[in-house]
Amino acid sequence: MASTQTRWQIAGDYFENCNCNVVCPCLFSPNAPLTSKPTAGACEVAFSFHVDRGDYGGVTLDGLNVALIARTPGAMADGNWSVALYLDERADEQQRQALQAVFTGSVGGPVAALAPLISTVLGVKPVPITFRKEGKHRSIEIPSLMQMAVHAVPSMNPDEEIWAKNAHPFASSVAMAVGDEKSTWTDYGMHWDNAGKNAHYAPINWSNA
Repeated sequence: MASTQTRWQIAGDYFENCNCNVVCPCLFSPNAPLTSKPTAGACEVAFSFHVDRGDYGGVTLDGLNVALIARTPGAMADGNWSVALYLDERADEQQRQALQAVFTGSVGGPVAALAPLISTVLGVKPVPITFRKEGKHRSIEIPSLMQMAVHAVPSMNPDEEIWAKNAHPFASSVAMAVGDEKSTWTDYGMHWDNAGKNAHYAPINWSNA
């Protein structure tokens, strides 16, 4: 990391819902991570984030939300990703620039490892985003664009989630989950419905230190 790069850190929560069957072979298979073919051929995944506490070179990011969608035509590791980013409209210009830098991977952190796989940026939009965390349920709403929600898969102990360790670039452990009914995203000429499909959620603690 260059010494002139802005230092940042965020802590909060994330969830995702893709179009793979449970369990997603992109993360869980006999092959190296991200090298297996998605169950539907192409990967269509939405990531949602809530920042509880965040600082980007002195710019506070507390309480802000972000959504990132990605589509890959084949195995994720093969690249050619198309992505779109949605930034909390409550953010001021400095906060928007900071969120865009963090969630495009241009300033290090977990997303930076995925950035070389991206070939098309569909757009970056400021939008109203509502993120909810309730027990073993997570949801996000962007009016007219995204209404996605996930819940933990059933486990032997109904009070605890099934956690997968060392399986995901965003968190050291992720809960195994599944998309709710009508878990949808519609924009840029595409429509996804990932209801009943693979999902994960986890607390996140990212930085470029």
